[in-house]
Amino acid sequence: MSAFRLLIGLGNPGSEYAETRHNAGFWLLDRLADQLNLEFKAESKFFGQLAKGALGVHHLFLLKPMTYMNRSGQSALALAQFYKVDVEQILIVHDELDIEAGQIRLKRGGGHGGHNGLRDLHRVFGPDYARIRVGIGHPGHKSQVHNYVLSKPPTDARQHIDDGIDATLSYFPDILAGAWDAPMNALHQR
Repeated sequence: MSAFRLLIGLGNPGSEYAETRHNAGFWLLDRLADQLNLEFKAESKFFGQLAKGALGVHHLFLLKPMTYMNRSGQSALALAQFYKVDVEQILIVHDELDIEAGQIRLKRGGGHGGHNGLRDLHRVFGPDYARIRVGIGHPGHKSQVHNYVLSKPPTDARQHIDDGIDATLSYFPDILAGAWDAPMNALHQR
């Protein structure tokens, strides 16, 4: 697996969405930017907020699309084309209903599972990009999903999610290098 150059956190812009489960991708990128002393700046040509920096020898672009979830591909494609980033060098961070709050799964390729942000990324990149899936849990019934992802998790669930993000960031040098065996073993068994 090649090293990653572009990390895209999925979420929705605006203070009304900042603390909602659907913004778990933004939460991880914000924590990574804090650790690396990077600052997100609005970049209109990329329809998002961008932070640039490095982790060890890895030069990175951190992107938070400001297009709303269902148009995430517009932002991602604009940056990838401008900086000539191949799909194999892109890592998407997103909320995941199908795993418990705070559980983390690393995955390459696959379906979008009905996730509107992933659906739009499939449209522009195809299905073969790598992902960090941040578990937010499931409300129990399909009819409740929309309101669930757009609501704030209770304190204990948010703490589990934050713990999962912290655990993921502790493995970030390996994750970025594409050396996923140790991170997968550790994170998937948490």
